[in-house]
Amino acid sequence: MPTCQNCGHQWSWKTTFKKTLKINNGMICPFCGARQFATAKSRMRVGSLCSIIAPLLILSSYFLHLSAKELIAIGLPLTIAIILASPFLYELSNDEKPLW
Repeated sequence: MPTCQNCGHQWSWKTTFKKTLKINNGMICPFCGARQFATAKSRMRVGSLCSIIAPLLILSSYFLHLSAKELIAIGLPLTIAIILASPFLYELSNDEKPLW
């Protein structure tokens, strides 16, 4: 779980999940009120994990000859699992840095 770089408190899964769903400039620490940003490394990690889903499903449907129902039965739980696991992949920083 991410830790605030300002006060050192570790965020809960619920707090991290809620804060990462909002599209804004930074996340406010619930303990000290400091603005925290996801590190470029953690954003890349979450983004790459999410971008694996579609190609994985397309390749599996092609090679395993899966029907649409089977793809949904595999893809939906996989997508939900990745979304629920994403708060564990975030790291926080005091300043916002670009990905590149």
